[in-house]
Amino acid sequence: MFASDMNSVREASRVTTAGMMLFPIQFTWPYGGRSVFISGSFNRWAELVPMSQVEGAPNVFQAVCAVSHGCHEYKFLVDGEWRHDERQPHKNGEYGIVNTFEALPVPVEVAQVQPRLDVLNSMEVDTGLTHRISAVTLNQAMPRISEEDVQACRHRISVFLAAHTAYELLPESGKVVALDVNLPVKQAFHILSEQGIALAPLWDNCKGKFVGVLSASDFILILRELGNHGSNLTEEELETHTISAWKEGKAYMNRQVDGHGRPIPKHLIYAGSCDNLKDVTLKILQSGVAIVPVIHSPSEDCSFPQLLHLASLSGILKCLCRYFKHCSDSLPVLQLPIYAMPLGTWVPRIGESSSRPFAMLRPTASLSSALNMLVQARVSSIPIVDDNDSLLDIYSRSDITALAKGRAYTHNLNEMTVYQALQLGQDSNTPYEMRSQRCQMCLRTDTLLKVMEQLANPGVRRLVIVEAGSNRVEGVVSLTDVFRFLLG
Repeated sequence: MFASDMNSVREASRVTTAGMMLFPIQFTWPYGGRSVFISGSFNRWAELVPMSQVEGAPNVFQAVCAVSHGCHEYKFLVDGEWRHDERQPHKNGEYGIVNTFEALPVPVEVAQVQPRLDVLNSMEVDTGLTHRISAVTLNQAMPRISEEDVQACRHRISVFLAAHTAYELLPESGKVVALDVNLPVKQAFHILSEQGIALAPLWDNCKGKFVGVLSASDFILILRELGNHGSNLTEEELETHTISAWKEGKAYMNRQVDGHGRPIPKHLIYAGSCDNLKDVTLKILQSGVAIVPVIHSPSEDCSFPQLLHLASLSGILKCLCRYFKHCSDSLPVLQLPIYAMPLGTWVPRIGESSSRPFAMLRPTASLSSALNMLVQARVSSIPIVDDNDSLLDIYSRSDITALAKGRAYTHNLNEMTVYQALQLGQDSNTPYEMRSQRCQMCLRTDTLLKVMEQLANPGVRRLVIVEAGSNRVEGVVSLTDVFRFLLG
């Protein structure tokens, strides 16, 4: 199998399945192994689908495959050896003894296959895990949802957001840090680091209004500029170079100038306290920013503006989760696993092409390569993985502020590794293995509601999708991904 005699089958597998109704089916191999794959007639024996180890049950591997209804054959490739499950229906086929099943066009009641505890090496298995293993049978399709249900869910969420205002995002107590545009860039860099924030609105006292935002992205561009031999900005100039001067220089760098060669001022994207949450969400999505300041102007001429809050998708999502958590059954979309919907950026699987390359780095990669990748790939974070692509950590744009400690930004960024840069933001006594706890992860089988609740936590902007057990990176789902899906 998968040798020369499979070439004709592989060719046949290129026939399109457009228009064919497919069902997600969960397969289980409960007999252990180091690496387990599955293949079958449902994918024309043309692909080895990796199976994930179930968390808490090291001998149990699972995978979900899309199959058409009808009779199918399949086998498992366990540690390089083709095997079948003797406890499931099987027969002699073209490729020896193969397991068989029938995928029905609608879910039916069938006897559940309970995993034997002796198969699990007499390990302790809690009732929740046993239920998860046995609840999905081989020929029972997972819940499907119609386009009408998707549109109904989007409509309800849209109505909710339109009925609530940005004022409702304000916490009972808190602070918002703003920076004066005449502050030196270096001082602003240190303030963000000390306050533990990644961005701050900018106040222009001469104009009497907020004029922009200074973010971690600005510091990434500054450090890249410092590393450029043709740069006019030197490290010494950071002592006196103001935020205002940097923003003007940035406009020249991006060629955002008018016909007279003068920089075109960018207008601040902000929200009023009475703006509805749908409009605030769309402002964030359409402008590609992480936050929008919520500003209240007591007078019609917008004088004496008051900075109330920094609105983010995370805060808006928290409102959604709080409202829909106890009525999620009426929104079937929220109960779907995330792999079953167009959500997130995924590592391309065997034979797939991707228009957007998935960015990952090893901990030994240089910091300069990480910064270049953040800018060029236009992503907010990069998973840091080992040689098996298992998640170790994540490097985000906001991590750049850690370089303010000990003036680490003065070092050669080509000689500093990603690991060293991440260590700057951690207690030196913390083991590297413990750093992965700051990585927010989810599984491809997690429901949309569960993912939303995780993303609603303060400071969380994305989740790394990993395989259970191995933590091998499968993709990333962000706040932006979720809202683009929910609002259509």
